[in-house]
Amino acid sequence: MSLSASVQKTHEEPTPEFSTGENFSDLFESYVKSGEKTEGNVISGVIVAIENDDIVVIDVGLKSEGRVPLKEFAQNGKVPELRVGDEVEVYLERLENKNGEAVISREKALREESWTRLERACTKGEHVDGVIFGRVKGGFTVDIEGAVAFLPGSQVDIRPVRDVTPLMGISQPFMILKMDRKRGNIVVSRRAILEESRVEARNELLGKISEGQVLEGIVKNITDYGAFIDMGGIDGLLHVTDISWRRINHPSEVLHIGQSVKVMVTKFDQETKRISLGIKQLEKNPWEGVASKFTVGQRFKGTVTNITDYGAFVELEKGIEGLVHVSEMSWTKKNTHPSKIVSSSQQVEVVVLDIDPVKHRISLGMKQCEENPWANFAGKHPVGTILEGSIRNITDFGLFVGLEGEIDGLVHHSDISWSETGEAAMKNYKKGDTVKAKVLAVDPEKERISLGIKQLTENTAGGVLDGINKGDVVTCAVTAIAESGIEVKINNSITAFIKKSDLSRDRQEQRPDRFAVGDRVDAKITNVDKTAHKVTVSIKALEADEQKRAIEEYGSADSGASLGDILGAALSDAGEGKTKGKKKKAE
Repeated sequence: MSLSASVQKTHEEPTPEFSTGENFSDLFESYVKSGEKTEGNVISGVIVAIENDDIVVIDVGLKSEGRVPLKEFAQNGKVPELRVGDEVEVYLERLENKNGEAVISREKALREESWTRLERACTKGEHVDGVIFGRVKGGFTVDIEGAVAFLPGSQVDIRPVRDVTPLMGISQPFMILKMDRKRGNIVVSRRAILEESRVEARNELLGKISEGQVLEGIVKNITDYGAFIDMGGIDGLLHVTDISWRRINHPSEVLHIGQSVKVMVTKFDQETKRISLGIKQLEKNPWEGVASKFTVGQRFKGTVTNITDYGAFVELEKGIEGLVHVSEMSWTKKNTHPSKIVSSSQQVEVVVLDIDPVKHRISLGMKQCEENPWANFAGKHPVGTILEGSIRNITDFGLFVGLEGEIDGLVHHSDISWSETGEAAMKNYKKGDTVKAKVLAVDPEKERISLGIKQLTENTAGGVLDGINKGDVVTCAVTAIAESGIEVKINNSITAFIKKSDLSRDRQEQRPDRFAVGDRVDAKITNVDKTAHKVTVSIKALEADEQKRAIEEYGSADSGASLGDILGAALSDAGEGKTKGKKKKAE
């Protein structure tokens, strides 16, 4: 009797009553097993035939057998050897199709088994083995025991991985982060596995690490101040100053992310677990004995390695660099950027100016390799020499005249004219004019050359200043008005300039515009320079003297009179004196 006929006959016959001798547990188990053979469950079956070497016929205890392609039994690309009579598990999709056959699947059975095992592993936090086999948007696909899982790109490794090809096609452990059986979603992480082993390696490394130890590491990150090195479970900081004995502006000049480097532990803080690393410490310190190699005043040839706003660094030998400050680069190019004087990798000649072996600093000079143009000028043009040059610049205090050797000489405004004030005399010149001048003084150390134009002629004013003394009160005629003061003439021959601050004791009256050309004012001579034929006068000084005299004549500190009372009395007497004078003149 066939299985289908048996099943049909069972349905036709009345259900027998249970005898008291039957085992209830066996009956219940039989009932449960019959209920398991429903759609959507994994059931057991027996292989009854293999047709054409590609279809496996399986009896699952239903009305008819089911048929499964042989390729569904393949694992890792290999089909297992199946024989008639072998018991296998399959997934029951439908009790029967249009042909009356059971619709079963070996692949779905394996997937259901995998899901059950994976859910158990996910709950317990256990690792599962899988194989990365494809790329998708945002990550990769992983085959885990027949189930397809998603591996996000951020979960592949602890650090970014540029090429995942070496990780594909090989079995490796993963951690399940999330599962959704209804939607068929599984998210896994390889990074979590690495971090676990990283913690173990970190604890092991921290227990063994010591200062002076040499380790292998990978450049993990690069910043402006250094690089972080991954030493297999723990990171250490490699400061930019500890990368090389020579000067480095940025770590990226010699390091790149992912690079394998050998480092030395220079400092280890047990409390904070911070590790400081160094690469240059693996090499001999080139600064040892540097004082005996380089002495002040010696000349060397070096290579420009770096240019900054304040100068240029020159490498004298491997690992030893010195700074040529911008002020020591050229005798004449004072306000020029170093990049306009030298270029990177250029060979230059330098002189050692100073050495500090402790701070690893050497000060160098380039201009000292050339002759000082001011000293050279002094040798060729002693004081009294008359020369010619063009005016390069005009300032408030004088004229700068261009000389040979790309240097300038200054004609102070007081040395332009015998008869005019400096301010007035400079108005007769403009930039680019060619002038003759006499050398008055040369100071090579201060890099200064003093010139004079008026010294080319005799003092035509002669003895005009005879009889003019400091402290005299003179009446001046206003000849010009300027923002900074007024120009006046004394005795119709001597020109002087009264500064704005000397126009009055009262700050509100220190206004040049309250005067007009032709006005006559009284002022006090505060200085007389007969050599320069220059007189300094001040209205403010005269007012101060008058106030002092009034206090002495009309009041004292003990009189109790106020300053207003004293000045009032002085003015009153002055008025009476003028009246008596007028009357006397009339009589």
